[in-house]
Amino acid sequence: MATKRNYDGPSPAEVLTADLIELMERGDLPPWRKEWTGGSGPHRNLATGASYSGANPILLELGSMMRGHTLPLWIGSSQARPNGWFPRRGSKSVRIIRPQVNKYTEECPATGDEITNQWVSFKPVPVFNAHDLVGKCEESQAALDDAIRVATKQYGGSGSECQRLDSAESVLEKWCVETQFGGSQACYSPTADIIRMPHARDFETREAFCATWAHEQAHSTGHSSRLDRPMGGAMGSKAYAREELVAELAAVLVCYRLQIGCKIENHAAYLKHWVEILKEDSKVIFKVLSQARAAADLIAPEAA
Repeated sequence: MATKRNYDGPSPAEVLTADLIELMERGDLPPWRKEWTGGSGPHRNLATGASYSGANPILLELGSMMRGHTLPLWIGSSQARPNGWFPRRGSKSVRIIRPQVNKYTEECPATGDEITNQWVSFKPVPVFNAHDLVGKCEESQAALDDAIRVATKQYGGSGSECQRLDSAESVLEKWCVETQFGGSQACYSPTADIIRMPHARDFETREAFCATWAHEQAHSTGHSSRLDRPMGGAMGSKAYAREELVAELAAVLVCYRLQIGCKIENHAAYLKHWVEILKEDSKVIFKVLSQARAAADLIAPEAA
C-alpha cells in the first residue's frame, strides 16, 4: 500500500519564486524588451517540437528577456543527455511549470477500507535554451546543430511585421472595454470602466503602442463584471504593485500570442515592489501567473 511521504525540502512555489527573485535582483539585468523574430516562432521543445502552453510562455519570455535568448527552443537535461547534449558551463536554466497527478492510499480507521486521495499539483521543471547546449563530441555537436537548424526551418513564420501588427491591432480593437484616445497618459479607470490611451502616432513604434494597450486592457479584465480582481490599491502600495505585475505578465502573454514585441517596465520601483511581493509569500507566484493567464485568455485566447 502506497503511503504519503513526508518532504522537508522547499515547496514548488518556493523553488520557482526563488528563481524569479534571483533574476530580478541581478544588478546587470538587460532591458526587459524583446522584438518578435518572425522566423523563430513560439517557444517549443527542441526534442518533441511541442509548443509550450498555459502560463509557461510567460516564464520562458521572462527568462529569454532577462538572459538575452533569441532562440525559442528549449529542452530538459534528461531529454538532452541521451543525445549527448549538455548545458554549457555557467549557463542557467529557466523553470517552467508541469502539472502532475499525485495520489496516496491510506486506511480508513473506522472501516479498515483503503482510501485513495488524489490531487493535481504543479512542479517547477528546469529547461535549458538550445543556445546554452553543447555536444560532448563532434558527432553529438553536429547532431545538435542540425536539430536546431531543422527546428528553426520547420517554422514557416506568420507573415510580415506589418501584417502581424495589423492583426494584433485588430484583436485589441475587439476588446469589450471602450478606449478613448488622446492626451499623454495610458491608464484604466475602474470606476468609469474606460481605457485612456495616447494616439498610436505618439508612440515610438506600433509594437510599443500595442504592448501598452494590451497592458491597460489587462487591467480592465479585473473589473467586477469580469475577473473581479482587487483593484483598489493606492499607487506605491503592495496591492497596486501586485496588480501591475498581473497586468505586465498578461501583456507579455498577449503580445506573445499576437506575435509582436513586448516590453516590461523594469525601473527600480517596480522590481523592488515585485520582489517584496514574492518574498512575502512564495505561493503568490502561482496566483499571479493564474490571474495573468486568465486576463490574457479574455483578450487574446490561446489557439486550440
